[in-house]
Amino acid sequence: MVGVPSRHKSIFLLAAMVLLQILLLAVQIKSDSQGRLIRVWTVGAISPFERAGSYGIGGVRGTWVHYFALQNTSRENADLRHENDRLKLEVTQLQSRVAEAARLETLLNFRQAHQQVPMLGARVIGASADSASRTIYLDRGEHDGILKNMGVITPDGIVGKVIETFSNASQVLLLTDKDSGVGAMLATSRIQSPVGGTGEPRLEMKYVANDDKVEVGESVVTSGMDRIFPPDLAVGTVVEIKSGNPFKTIRVQPAANLERLEEVIVLTTLQPLILKHDSSDAASGANGKSPSAAADAAKVQANKSAADQPAIDKPKSPVTHQ
Repeated sequence: MVGVPSRHKSIFLLAAMVLLQILLLAVQIKSDSQGRLIRVWTVGAISPFERAGSYGIGGVRGTWVHYFALQNTSRENADLRHENDRLKLEVTQLQSRVAEAARLETLLNFRQAHQQVPMLGARVIGASADSASRTIYLDRGEHDGILKNMGVITPDGIVGKVIETFSNASQVLLLTDKDSGVGAMLATSRIQSPVGGTGEPRLEMKYVANDDKVEVGESVVTSGMDRIFPPDLAVGTVVEIKSGNPFKTIRVQPAANLERLEEVIVLTTLQPLILKHDSSDAASGANGKSPSAAADAAKVQANKSAADQPAIDKPKSPVTHQ
């Protein structure tokens, strides 16, 4: 073992004595506000390590807690998404029920306003899949008293007529079908002229002479001459007028929304009916005449043809249920 030189022993001994003296002094000396000096030194030496350890342990603990917290948050978010989807579905269903209730209320009000007219409510259950044929299917049939050539309407206007009946269903030819037609007249001038479908969303008013006064925006109503619809039911509104030879070309926008039918009314009688309307309209209808004799003859003949025309026996297209 290597010995320590005596000179070094004296230095070590001196240093130990000085250190011991300092410690004794630190124990005896008191700070004004922080206690004994030895305590101040001890706290000052240890506190950085304690602080570093506290930060490290706190960071590890926070990371661990946040990891599990994020897992819980992810599950809560998934539950909230499912709940949100369920509530959206319920809102959509409630909105649909509110809209249906509004439509049914409109039908009921219409029925109560015309209690003298035999009619039956029906729901649209399908439509033709053939783009060349514009037909719909109703959930009412022969068992409900539905017959061919009965008129179908909504509170907004006419829809079409029944062309085929089954036990518990019936087929309706829409007014926009190219083979469809209705006896009609201009609401203001009372000029009578048939309105037919073109296979497009708009209708065409036929056999109106060029010298007859027709204005865009004028209402078109039923004349009752076809023995299917009562007079003065809304058919549509004139949206386009072009001069022709010998008759004008008049386009009419249907009053009923034929693209979004859900509930309709079937007039359950083939007898002529008269709905409530102003007496002034009847008076003007009695005095309304066409300026052109040729046009009058053509219109009368067309109305008679529409009245006598049987239901169209066309091949039935597959039913596309709504």
